[in-house]
Amino acid sequence: MIQSNITASASQSVLEDKDVSLSQAAYQIIRHKIISLELAPGSVIDESSLRSELGLGRTPIREALQRLSMEKLVTIVPRRGTFVTQIRLTDLQRLSEARLVLEVLAARLACQRGTQAHWRQMAQVLDHIECDGVVDHEAMISADEACHHIIYEAADNEFLEDTLTALYALSLRLWYYALSQIGGMRETVLEHRRILDALKKRDEEQAARLIKQHIQTFHNEIQSVVLGAPASTEHS
Repeated sequence: MIQSNITASASQSVLEDKDVSLSQAAYQIIRHKIISLELAPGSVIDESSLRSELGLGRTPIREALQRLSMEKLVTIVPRRGTFVTQIRLTDLQRLSEARLVLEVLAARLACQRGTQAHWRQMAQVLDHIECDGVVDHEAMISADEACHHIIYEAADNEFLEDTLTALYALSLRLWYYALSQIGGMRETVLEHRRILDALKKRDEEQAARLIKQHIQTFHNEIQSVVLGAPASTEHS
């Protein structure tokens, strides 16, 4: 499972992890910089600065950027350079259209194929933010991401998991874009408790309905900031 919420100290830990390749380490760190808007949309990626900051050579950085280009987080323009992909007004709607279909499919498959180990892991994530009364935005974002990735893994379809992981990263960048106005969306994140209950019961219809509602709520909240439209209180 790849987490996007990487602090400065965690970045160093990633680089020192013997089980993580240099290319993978570069990918994780640069990915987080883009998603968290530390590297602003439309900005030029300075490979020399990244090599100096991360203490890595040209090859791991280039391999990471190629991978991020496939995930539409960077745009490589021949003879001009590499740029952080812009955030467009159409992104939210198109991402939501894709995620509403694929997240529902993942939830249904997770009901069929998920194990108690998956659900214990998800419960631990939710117990932490519920019992500790966590309100920190980064912690809520990390919890939401963890819950989604557990569902993707439980669905046991690597093609679906890879696609949803890429779509989630693009959606997460929109969350960071709107973060100052909508915060960590604690109640929206805690919807995962009801989703977990449905998954444990292998209730496909309920899990599908709840995950669809969850994605729609996220869409409405982000839309209220990105498009200046009021957030809908309706759930699909």
